[in-house]
Amino acid sequence: MNYDPKKPYNEIPGLPPKDVDLECKEILKKCIEARAALEGLKVAGDLIPNQTVLINIIPLLEAKDSSEIENIVTTTDRLFQYADAETTATDSPTKEALRYRTALFNGYKSLTTKPLSTATAVDVCSHILGMPMDIRKTAAPALANDRIGQIIYTPPVGENIIRE
Repeated sequence: MNYDPKKPYNEIPGLPPKDVDLECKEILKKCIEARAALEGLKVAGDLIPNQTVLINIIPLLEAKDSSEIENIVTTTDRLFQYADAETTATDSPTKEALRYRTALFNGYKSLTTKPLSTATAVDVCSHILGMPMDIRKTAAPALANDRIGQIIYTPPVGENIIRE
């Protein structure tokens, strides 16, 4: 199948991929590289007196960068300023990025008690937007690069397809 970003991506493949050799040389070589990188990260982490600081920063930076994809722009300074008080952040983009961070953490925590499911996705999205959400029943707008107007992704259409 050829991917066309202007058409709904309804042919989302299941996981794990059926016709892919996950133990091929290329993937195994990448696993070796990843293991070496993780070991380097472990050594660097051991140099930090309080690794909790690092663990708490990563979701904030992820929330900032992921929010920017949807044109919700805030600064790292603002995120750190209001990290412990997401409800009192003075501007909407900062509040939303902080909700994203909390939703990411809550979604991660929920995996200790239940498997990943559409219910997890609905909970995460509800928290990000600050209101109850459900699986959309109508077509969602395509995501486009605002600078050049190019469509980069059109989400799947149809509640059943999304739930699968």
